[in-house]
Amino acid sequence: MNEIGNLFISNGKVLWIDSVEATPSHRYYDVLDAKGMVVCPGFIDLHCHLRQPGYEDKETIATGTAAAAKGGFTTVCCMPNTNPSLDNPATIDFVKSVAESEGVVRVLPIGCITKGRKGEELADLKALASAGVVGFSDDGSPVINSDLMRLAMEQSRALGLPIIDHCEASPLTRGGVMNEGAISARLGLRGMPAAAEEIMVARDLMLAEQTGAHIHIAHVSVEGSVELIRQAKDRGKRVKATAEVTPHHLTLTDEEVIKHGTNAKVNPPLRTKRDTEVLIRGLRENLIDAIATDHAPHTQADKSGDITEADFGMSGFETALGTLMSLVHTRQLRLCVLISRLTCEPAKIIGDKYGKLGTITVDTPADVTVFDPNMSWVVDPASFVSKGKNTPLAGATLKGKVMATIYQGNLVYKDDSIKFGMPGEQITTGVKEGLRPS
Repeated sequence: MNEIGNLFISNGKVLWIDSVEATPSHRYYDVLDAKGMVVCPGFIDLHCHLRQPGYEDKETIATGTAAAAKGGFTTVCCMPNTNPSLDNPATIDFVKSVAESEGVVRVLPIGCITKGRKGEELADLKALASAGVVGFSDDGSPVINSDLMRLAMEQSRALGLPIIDHCEASPLTRGGVMNEGAISARLGLRGMPAAAEEIMVARDLMLAEQTGAHIHIAHVSVEGSVELIRQAKDRGKRVKATAEVTPHHLTLTDEEVIKHGTNAKVNPPLRTKRDTEVLIRGLRENLIDAIATDHAPHTQADKSGDITEADFGMSGFETALGTLMSLVHTRQLRLCVLISRLTCEPAKIIGDKYGKLGTITVDTPADVTVFDPNMSWVVDPASFVSKGKNTPLAGATLKGKVMATIYQGNLVYKDDSIKFGMPGEQITTGVKEGLRPS
């Protein structure tokens, strides 16, 4: 439901929604002036890298969640390619403990499919589920062994959790640094063909149909994958399949490698203009269920030097909304569709174990994002809260900016330009207890 009105928050929950445009005269505590802005459920990111434990030079749970809050995210699902990998309850407990003490938004860990993400032996999926993971993935390392993947799906189905699938036939991509096509040929760089993704998407959709497991296709990047997902969803309840796409695969192409080199090196790689068009259509047609950042922060050293040696990935939390709003401003995507793919749709994939996420209704957790859809700003990586400054968007002007993020009733991010406080007073402390108007 879309309306103009006021939102009242108390004790970490939505207390009252008043569909009256004018500010009520009743006295209540802190006031956030969001006139002319969009107030929506807090964004949910199904796919990010917080790097801790093991790679704290790239990111920590503290810096990563702060960057997520600046990007409007109140829930983030962190991938298990850490050191050690999140393949046992102890590492899951570590992430949850650090997130509780140092994080500023909700952190939901994803456990490994295989021990050490080596693709050789299944991790103890039952123990990981008991420890509180929201799914299983070897993200960054595809499970090549089909029999092992089938076994993982059978177990995940019994546990009621999805397999989050990094679809890459790695023998076809080994040594590749970008999309295989005209641009890679022009640059003389080894490419990563679209078929490498499509082969694995096809295999795992078939395995999901056979086992009854929930398969979630991560970071879809090519036209062929969208068509395979379409065919699977056309089979209805026979295949439980969901999918996500990243902001960069929706808005950038492999030509960025010419301009930005290593900062445009991601896996899966940036593809062609045709692919971006099909991905956007996939969002419009409900074939792709969610938008996830695949936030992958790296140090400057990780991204310096030759493109063949640089790490894959880009920092994505803080530029996600501004990037995605370009699709709204160019009328390629409706605003309501964009918001749903960042909120209620990923919430359905997570389930209701953590409360009714992705919505703003009375007595639900007060996870709220406030953004100005028309504010223009220039991307300056030096101002990123994330340790990862690696982005091909440096110097770009984006239109659409997060102005405030509220997590469980607490203000965890506020843009300097937004007013917050008692009428006539501007303060910068957290949201205090509100009162329902009498």
